[in-house]
Amino acid sequence: MPRSKNAVASRARRKRVLDQAKGFYGKRKNVYTVAKNVVEKGLTYSYVGRKLKKREYRTLWIARINAAVRAEGLTYSVFMDKLNKKGITLDRKVLADLAYSEPESFKKLVDSVK
Repeated sequence: MPRSKNAVASRARRKRVLDQAKGFYGKRKNVYTVAKNVVEKGLTYSYVGRKLKKREYRTLWIARINAAVRAEGLTYSVFMDKLNKKGITLDRKVLADLAYSEPESFKKLVDSVK
């Protein structure tokens, strides 16, 4: 009985990797053995990148809140402490959006906390 190699599945597997490598430079896009390594590394970076993105956004929000609060004569840490003591449960994303897009309402919020 002849050996069955299942070429359909093998080709599909290789095609999937090469499709993921589309847009890469040189042999990285069309040589399977090279593309396989590059795609695997790229997927690892994308996983790590999703975690870093959260960190970077939180840093941005804190910087925006701090800049807006310093204009009112407070620091970020003092402002957040006073918010918690007042029982205001707005997260950093919402506070940063308020400070960025609606400075007047943010100023009122800071005045209510002072």
